[in-house]
Amino acid sequence: MTRRIVYPGTFDPVTNGHLDLVTRALKLFDEVVVAVGENPLKRPIFTLNERLELLNLTAGRDPRVRVASFDGLVVDFAREIGACAILRGLRAVSDFDSELQRALMNRKLDRDIETVFLMTGFRWIFISSTIVKEAAQFGGSLEGLVPPIVEERLKEKFRQRPPR
Repeated sequence: MTRRIVYPGTFDPVTNGHLDLVTRALKLFDEVVVAVGENPLKRPIFTLNERLELLNLTAGRDPRVRVASFDGLVVDFAREIGACAILRGLRAVSDFDSELQRALMNRKLDRDIETVFLMTGFRWIFISSTIVKEAAQFGGSLEGLVPPIVEERLKEKFRQRPPR
């Protein structure tokens, strides 16, 4: 039986912190499904197809990683694909509060799907997609924060649209 975990997020953009969690989850699970969801509360810079492409070019190079999109509840998606767990990354204590609430709700919705929390690697602890986008928007260096292809695509995006 394949031990499969789903790692949901908007991944706008995928960062080295995200990729670190995928790599570390592969030490615990046979397969990681990186699931790109649409969050109506967020306005992504990359389209869904662009985020899927960037994830396939980075995390998806490992045959044990599958990249997919989903709409709706992550527990429903996890059940559909036969995942036994949901992966969530924690950077700071402030993350834990909201992630605990989300995990408890998911547990109420489906008791058979566990939530696994992994601490972000120390070198990635300050990185978030929001901070990366802000730096990119104003021409800051993204070296070491995102894969080179993501840095290139961010620069293209911000050349196309001026800062707000």
